[in-house]
Amino acid sequence: MIKISDAAQEHFVKLLSNQAEGTNIRVFVVNPGTASAECGVSYCPPDAVEPDDIRLDFNGFSALVDADSKPFLEDAEIDFVTDQMGSQLTLKAPNAKLKKVADDAPLFDRVNYFLQAEVNPQLAGHGGECSLVEVTDDGYVVLQFGGGCNGCSQIDVTVKDGIEKQLIEIMGDEIKGVKDVTEHQRGEHSYY
Repeated sequence: MIKISDAAQEHFVKLLSNQAEGTNIRVFVVNPGTASAECGVSYCPPDAVEPDDIRLDFNGFSALVDADSKPFLEDAEIDFVTDQMGSQLTLKAPNAKLKKVADDAPLFDRVNYFLQAEVNPQLAGHGGECSLVEVTDDGYVVLQFGGGCNGCSQIDVTVKDGIEKQLIEIMGDEIKGVKDVTEHQRGEHSYY
């Protein structure tokens, strides 16, 4: 469920050596499944362990995860990185904002997950976003763009060279292409 690098494990063991006997770490997600989801790590003394916590044993310590956070911490990674700027603990939880869907989930759900987890975070940097309108019976993904994407001259590049290329690579023959139903004209309705 959670990968903790060797460097991060050593860091946790060092930190825990200064804590009360039996203290472990807790990995959690605040506001899981929402746009404001945040992943965190804290000390977990023995009296804070809940009966439904999931215990993950590592080298010299355990990581505890509450049942509500578990599905949102799938594929999470914790690392401890040192460079010329210093050292820092890094947490990556790609499913914190949106629960990962199974590989055998319906095509609509898998495409929607890809858009929400991979595409929209990139578009948000430009004030844009997209939503899935439908997946047609003949395998075309139909998208609706909004925000900063409205009036953008690069939308065709985003659709064909970005989203379509990635979806076909990931989902193979299930996807034939991507279509945009948005009217991209500048005007008062544009985001910028």
